[in-house]
Amino acid sequence: MVFPCPVDTDRWDPVDLPRRGTLWSWTVQRFRPKTPPYLGPEEFEPFALGYVELSGATIVETRLVNVAFDSLSIGMPVELVVIPFIRDSRGRDVRIFGFAPVAEQQNA
Repeated sequence: MVFPCPVDTDRWDPVDLPRRGTLWSWTVQRFRPKTPPYLGPEEFEPFALGYVELSGATIVETRLVNVAFDSLSIGMPVELVVIPFIRDSRGRDVRIFGFAPVAEQQNA
């Protein structure tokens, strides 16, 4: 299984996954990775990475967004979001998947 599913339909079959899951493990990337392979912006800001368990399906590695680092906790309910990443050489915005705390949890 690959997340997100590549466009190559000769090699990969898309599978519907739950949009919500639980935070299985996490860390904070506090320094800019070397390029290549990193394609992110030059002005680096630390970001959270985690493994999210999508119940009954799989565990995916993902960026964690819209949450303070000290608020992250294993078992936290999270949901899929689409976030801006970089602008490509043609000026198009590139977006990636991430997971954010479930909205009901943010207001509790």
